[in-house]
Amino acid sequence: MKYEATITAIGSLAGELLENSNSIIMLDEGARPSLSEMVVEHTQTDLKEDIKVGDTLHMGNKKFKVVTVGDMANENIRKEGHCTLVFNDEGSMPGQIVVKGTGAPRLLVGDTITFE
Repeated sequence: MKYEATITAIGSLAGELLENSNSIIMLDEGARPSLSEMVVEHTQTDLKEDIKVGDTLHMGNKKFKVVTVGDMANENIRKEGHCTLVFNDEGSMPGQIVVKGTGAPRLLVGDTITFE
């Protein structure tokens, strides 16, 4: 287990971002209150080992394979639990992690976000 956090809040625009852009922005709870409407906040936790291509993301009831890890993604996760997860699409920004799987994840408070 490289990383495990529990979703604590879902911003009012987070579902729209997932639907329109196939992505979510995750962030430690309370890290940036000005962004709370557009992010999925989660418990603060340590990244035990860098996330790499080939790792698995478990989110809610879905499992995804990591296919791209942006240059800044691991550092940003360490600092404030922050990255943009891109689901079944393309992405190339430094803070993004692109994953492939079936469908989009559900977004429910209490679900876990796990990388292994």
